[in-house]
Amino acid sequence: MSQPPRILAFSGSLRAASWNHRIAELAARAAAEAGADVTVLRLRDYPLPVYDQEIEEATGIPDNALALKKLFREHQGLLIASPEYNGSVTAALKNVIDWASRPEDGYPRLAEFKGKVAGLLACSPGSLGGLRGLSQLRAILSGIGTIVLPNQVAVPGIHDRFTDTHVMDDDKIQSAVEQVGQRVAQVAAALHP
Repeated sequence: MSQPPRILAFSGSLRAASWNHRIAELAARAAAEAGADVTVLRLRDYPLPVYDQEIEEATGIPDNALALKKLFREHQGLLIASPEYNGSVTAALKNVIDWASRPEDGYPRLAEFKGKVAGLLACSPGSLGGLRGLSQLRAILSGIGTIVLPNQVAVPGIHDRFTDTHVMDDDKIQSAVEQVGQRVAQVAAALHP
């Protein structure tokens, strides 16, 4: 019997009350219901210096980056809810990708990303829902070998959307978020039996 696909879900926000983290949790719950083994993490629990090659050369890859690299390697799929900061991804999210993509002895280059399946989500109080940042994230992940699924969701007006922790006021939007989670689980299971 094959193992269920392992999905890593997180937000690119460091904010404790992040709306994007709630969206990631919603998609993660749907992935779990579709049969995946899901790990939800918060980037704020893995503080990192801004990537600097001189830091890496002087002291090596930081322990939190090594822990994140291990998590990325252990999962076949990614669910990422990315806030949009000035039309792009957050510095925290880009920094995690930069550290996690560094070579590590004993592992193939980019083992943390190559062949992984990613589903992208975003939300914001604004009318575009963080859509502009998703195109940037798609380009970054595709460039390092991640299979980014075509269906993505950007939720506008997020500050009025949740009626409780896991229920949104619009069934279509909630269903779209859940479908991203389900699809990541399905494709990861098909590609990594």
